[in-house]
Amino acid sequence: QVTLVESGGGLVQAGESLRLSCTVSGYTDSVAAMAWFRQAPGKEREFVSGISGHGSYTDYADSVRGRFFVSRDNAKYTAYLQIDSLKLEDGAVYYCAGQAGESPSRSEQDYRTWGQGTQVTVSS
Repeated sequence: QVTLVESGGGLVQAGESLRLSCTVSGYTDSVAAMAWFRQAPGKEREFVSGISGHGSYTDYADSVRGRFFVSRDNAKYTAYLQIDSLKLEDGAVYYCAGQAGESPSRSEQDYRTWGQGTQVTVSS
C-alpha cells in the first residue's frame, strides 16, 4: 500500500507565496511521476503541474506557468509545489497524485494514488 500526504496549505494574502509538500510512504516504488491538481468550489478538479520520476521533466498548466514551480527530492520521497504571486483564483484544495509511469500525465484518470488534499485560501 502507498500513501500520499500533502501539507503546507493555509490562508495567505494575494501576492504572497506558499510551498506545498507531498510525501510518499509505504510502497514507494509504486510511485514515479507525480502531479498536482486543484479543485475550487463549484469547479471540476484541474491539472496544475507534473514532474517525472527522476525530476528531469516538468509540466505546467498555462494558467500557472511562471508562478508555480514543481520539484522533488527523491531521497525524502517528497514532491513540492512552490506557488508565487498567489491570486484569488488560486484558492482551492490542492491534491497530490502519483503514478507508476516515469512521465507525468495531465489526466487524473492516469493516477491511481491520491492524497487527501490541502486547502489553500487566498485573501485580498
